[in-house]
Amino acid sequence: VAGSRFTYAVGRLVLWQRNVARSTAVDGEDLIRKAEFARLAIANPRTAPYGKAAAQTMRSLGLEPEALGGRLVRGENVSQAYQFVASGNLDLGLVALSQMHDPRQSIKGVYWLVPEELHDPIEQQAVLLSSIGTDVRAGAYLDYLRSSEARALIRSFGYGTR
Repeated sequence: VAGSRFTYAVGRLVLWQRNVARSTAVDGEDLIRKAEFARLAIANPRTAPYGKAAAQTMRSLGLEPEALGGRLVRGENVSQAYQFVASGNLDLGLVALSQMHDPRQSIKGVYWLVPEELHDPIEQQAVLLSSIGTDVRAGAYLDYLRSSEARALIRSFGYGTR
C-alpha cells in the first residue's frame, strides 16, 4: 500500500570476541585495522545486510575484506556468522548486537559496538501489502510497531528506533 512503508528498527553491528574475559575491553577498531586475528566471521556481504555493513566497516577502517583471503569466513547470513563464533569454531565475528541480547544464550567474551558512521544503516522495515490492505489486523500490527511500547521492546533487544 503506497505510503505504508516505514523503518521500525535499525540494527547495530558488533565485533564479538568470544574467548576473552568479560573484564577485558576489546579495541575493535584496532583489531580490524591491524588484522591481527586468525579468522573473522561475517555474513555474506552480497546477500546479507549485516555482511554488507561488516565489509563497509572493514573498508572504513582501511582493511579490504578480500585481502584476508581464507581468514575471512562468510556465513550465509548473520545468524550463521554468529554460530561460527558461538560454537567456538572461531574466536571473532562481526555480528548483530541483538544477538548479544538474546536471553536464551549465555554470551561469552566481549564485544565492541561498531560506530554507526562506519557503515550504511541496517534498516528493518515494514510495509502493508495491498493483498491484505483491508485486513484490520495487519494495520493494527503496523500501528503497534509504531507504538512507544513496541519501540521500547525493540530497543531492549539492541536495536535503534526512529
